[in-house]
Amino acid sequence: MFSSRLKLDLARNPLSRLLEEKRSAGAKILDLTESNPTRAGLIYPENEILEALADSAALRYEPTPNGLIQAREAVAQYYMERGRTVAASNVLLTASTSEAYSYLFKLLTDPGDEVLVPRPSYPLFEYLAAMESVNVKQYPLRYDGAWHIDFEALERALTKCTRAIVVVNPNNPTGSFLSVEGGRRLEEIAARSGLAILSDEVFSDYAFGEARAHPFSGIAPVFSMSGLSKIAGLPQMKLGWIVVDPGHEEAIERLEWIADTFLSVSAPAQVALPKLLDLSRGIQQQIRERTAANLNLLRERVKNSTLNVLNVEGGWNAILQVPRTRTEEEWTLALLRDRDVLVQPGFFYDFESEAFLVLSLLTEPITFAEGVRRIVDFAAS
Repeated sequence: MFSSRLKLDLARNPLSRLLEEKRSAGAKILDLTESNPTRAGLIYPENEILEALADSAALRYEPTPNGLIQAREAVAQYYMERGRTVAASNVLLTASTSEAYSYLFKLLTDPGDEVLVPRPSYPLFEYLAAMESVNVKQYPLRYDGAWHIDFEALERALTKCTRAIVVVNPNNPTGSFLSVEGGRRLEEIAARSGLAILSDEVFSDYAFGEARAHPFSGIAPVFSMSGLSKIAGLPQMKLGWIVVDPGHEEAIERLEWIADTFLSVSAPAQVALPKLLDLSRGIQQQIRERTAANLNLLRERVKNSTLNVLNVEGGWNAILQVPRTRTEEEWTLALLRDRDVLVQPGFFYDFESEAFLVLSLLTEPITFAEGVRRIVDFAAS
């Protein structure tokens, strides 16, 4: 009866079952996995956001496949403020970054083709690709005090069916930016193999220190993605975009045709976009201060313990290396069962080895501090 494209295992994992049991019993859980900015105690400029959404222009329906021009110009301005020249004509709006992936898979692949994605990374790619009848192959990120792409392994993963390479910049959850040298080598491989690069840059505004996302040189076709979910901390606005490198007009035309089939982006979000991007500065500042403070606290608390915080350059997560005296599943279950602390195991993100826990730096500070204290105490017990 159902499509074979999604091989879903609907059984809940032990961690989700234990979490439901604890909450049903009335336990107060310290959730260190919170990634929804609207539930993280941030102060939003409510009146200004509501005013932007009340524009009467949203009452008119203009079925423009690539998005309203004023919205695309606002995206171009966003990039200009970050030192990158983008033409509004090279911007195509989508309802989300996930939809952007869907469009790009439709554009670049046939059923049975392959895309390369990083490992570890956010566990959404396999589902997005499966819904387009596309196969995912992974290329590893290695850690030696800093994260970097294993390019030899990436090249070994290439086959005649490979159509694109996904790079998340900075990566989620490792928080690692692609270096200038790494970007150049990635482009050379893509150009030599006739592949596109899909650059997911949703966390690029959240760097620690001087790390940043460097522009590509243009020797291979690059499709950049981002959106309001992370840039403005407004996932409910459902607006993202694709930026197509100059010189790929046919790709833009084909993407417009795909978008015209769905016309999924709402008018109110498009009309409000210039103002929402302007308001994002204050929201981003709160998030940067929150994530930096939580990261500093975590590093300080694990000193002189058996725990280790891996180097992170940006994003909203931190990776905590824990002793291999337990598996990651045992660590997360024991922390939830015995200390009422919820964290994510590394295998949720396809870490190749154990034992790692992933903590959200977006968590409210009081909750984060108490949760980290309990983790350190538990590790020492």
